[in-house]
Amino acid sequence: MGNREDLLAGARACLFDKGYARTTVRDIATTAGVSMAAIGYHFGTKEALLTAALAEATREWGADLEQALAQVPENEGDPWQRFAARWDAVLATIAAHRGVWSATFDALAHPDARAELAGNLDEARAGLARVFDGTDEDDPVAARSSGALYQALLTGIAAQYLIDPDHAPTGRDLADALRRITA
Repeated sequence: MGNREDLLAGARACLFDKGYARTTVRDIATTAGVSMAAIGYHFGTKEALLTAALAEATREWGADLEQALAQVPENEGDPWQRFAARWDAVLATIAAHRGVWSATFDALAHPDARAELAGNLDEARAGLARVFDGTDEDDPVAARSSGALYQALLTGIAAQYLIDPDHAPTGRDLADALRRITA
């Protein structure tokens, strides 16, 4: 690996260990095994590096999410069971990528990171709509509305899992609640 890749790996490790706010330039450089000046050379600022590392980790989580959802059988007879199975798969990916979610929530308090995350929201929503229900990205209105709902559920579930993993809602909990609400 080169310095740039080492810095991304070091920043990622620091994000998961210390969080966005508590990670210093020295932490990243030490973890990456490079000079502190390399951060400025390759990324400009510590914040830009941390945001790039978080974006990379989020893309990896997204690929895992897509793979997990693809493994849920499409031909479940009961749509509520399929919904529950899909959200159980989501919860499993949140558990497996806890560091990404902790770092994401930590980063939300920082304007630079928040601006970067906001810039990616439409893409994230369209991707969620595609992987959850096959909404075509060529229909931006449907992708935005479906994706916004999935984003809201996802963010809420992730927050609840980080707060209290043993009592985070399961897919069945969500399906039962939606069934009651829509009855």
